[in-house]
Amino acid sequence: MLKAVLFDMDGVIVDTEPLHHKAYYGMFDSLKLEVSDSHYQSFTGQSTINVCRSLCNYFKLTHNPADLVQVKRNIFKDLFKNDPDLQLIDGVLELIKDYHYNGLTLVLASSASMGTIEGVFNRFELDQFFKDKLSGADLKASKPHPEIFLNAAQVSGHHKDNCLIIEDSTNGIQAAHAADIFCVGYKSVNSKNQDYSKADYVINDFKEISYNRIKKLFL
Repeated sequence: MLKAVLFDMDGVIVDTEPLHHKAYYGMFDSLKLEVSDSHYQSFTGQSTINVCRSLCNYFKLTHNPADLVQVKRNIFKDLFKNDPDLQLIDGVLELIKDYHYNGLTLVLASSASMGTIEGVFNRFELDQFFKDKLSGADLKASKPHPEIFLNAAQVSGHHKDNCLIIEDSTNGIQAAHAADIFCVGYKSVNSKNQDYSKADYVINDFKEISYNRIKKLFL
């Protein structure tokens, strides 16, 4: 029986990817780094600190990865406050309310920093629907490591067999698969070059996983 839903945030609840893209490339420009589109897309689902560690290794930088994180976050914070394009993903608020109304426990499990998570939840008044919020930035291992989803399932208070994960990225789906938790891959118009092969169920629209539909997969 389905009892809990573990939500990713970026690309599932809100599309902050355009803002992150601007912030990352602002940071790349400040360091005069040539990062290809395919290289950038490989970072999807990873925490900022792990991305910056990867960049330091790849480009053999002498910078402290934490300093790169701060440059990127400063740019992102300015965009977050001033960019009018930041909106909830179509249909996700209705889905969240549907699940909440039907008694499911909702937990956020995102690679975003807690500051970014709190900013999104405050802006769109989402705390009323969620039991807890977890940030992968607080963990040693980033997605595709399963730690964040195993922790989220534990926080939900339900066995992982009664949990569902909604993810949109290759790394997130691999993390769900490694955690052995049923995963819905959300293939949205914003998703690019992501691998959904390890998802248990793939959708293009949140209406496909309304409570009345998705609960039948857990009977």
